[in-house]
Amino acid sequence: MTTAKLALEDGTVFTGEAFGAAGEVDGEVVFNTSMTGYQEILTDPSYRGQIVTMTYPEIGNYGVNAEDVESIKPHLAGFIVRENSRIASNFRCDGKLNEYLAKHGIVGIAGIDTRALVRRIRIQGAMKGVLSTTDLDDASLVSKAKASPGLVGRDLVREVLPDQPRDWSEGLSKWSRISDAMSADSYADEHHVVALDFGMKWNIARYLQESGCRVTILPGTASAEEVLALSPDGIFLSNGPGDPEPLDYAINTIKNLLGKRPMFGICLGHQLFALASGAKTFKLKFGHRGANQPVQNLDSTRVEITAQNHGFAVEEETLPDHLEITHRNLNDNTIAGLRHREVPAFSVQYHPEASSGPHDSQYLFNQFRELMTSCKV
Repeated sequence: MTTAKLALEDGTVFTGEAFGAAGEVDGEVVFNTSMTGYQEILTDPSYRGQIVTMTYPEIGNYGVNAEDVESIKPHLAGFIVRENSRIASNFRCDGKLNEYLAKHGIVGIAGIDTRALVRRIRIQGAMKGVLSTTDLDDASLVSKAKASPGLVGRDLVREVLPDQPRDWSEGLSKWSRISDAMSADSYADEHHVVALDFGMKWNIARYLQESGCRVTILPGTASAEEVLALSPDGIFLSNGPGDPEPLDYAINTIKNLLGKRPMFGICLGHQLFALASGAKTFKLKFGHRGANQPVQNLDSTRVEITAQNHGFAVEEETLPDHLEITHRNLNDNTIAGLRHREVPAFSVQYHPEASSGPHDSQYLFNQFRELMTSCKV
């Protein structure tokens, strides 16, 4: 067994067994309460700069496969589990978690008391930490954790942006599709959506394509002029990592696009939409990360079971009159959805494409399509 250590900025040190790649990483230590979906978590660009703890005790038991990835590679800084399963048993399995992490250079630690770690994060809040298989000196690691830059004020989006524009053509897999009626072929007309990619999960593009849209993906640094030059019917604002407030380029682009085309934002896209509309954001104590987060749709009063991954939220006291709240997180009453009163634009803080309900929130993609249809000239 190779030893690994996790040190937090408050001086706490956990000792466990290394798996995945050898090395040392720093980041914000957070936790996710999902029982499954670890491969989607690993490849979600929104986890850039974070060391992720899984609260479910056994991880890796169904291995990994090529279909369930959300981006080209894992983006998180490190991975923490109670038990790393040595056996991967699933008919879709292509390989083991340990080998997958090693291949992509992700440092992991297993065998620590994840319950104690999560309890500390819930009480103290998300903390900076260092995960290492090379430096095993407690005092040194704690010092490094304290010196870690953290997330606030950093532009992590530039670290996960796509290199160039691309046309997306992949639809949902047979494991995700509700029925053949969801196929893009079932729609009478096609809408062109330009997606601003700030670290977008691929399943979002798959859902947009499946709902009858032609999808063009642009890097999140694209200007409003570059977006409009493609003559889109709608504009999508993607999820992504970190603090939204430093992203002046994205906020200015969204300001210049509001009202010119229907707009739909998810997660970071929701926060950027709010900032561009005059609201402010704030950092949550330990964030919302999991696949069982209850959200109420205030229009229908229905409760949706949602997947979430965010450490920042929109500050309700700063909402301008032209923004109205459409959804609320029932765990802490924070804003989970917004709608612009004057232009065709809306957003949600959660991830409807993650299908944790499993289909509670799919209507949002249809809502976006209907908005484009009603506004199409």
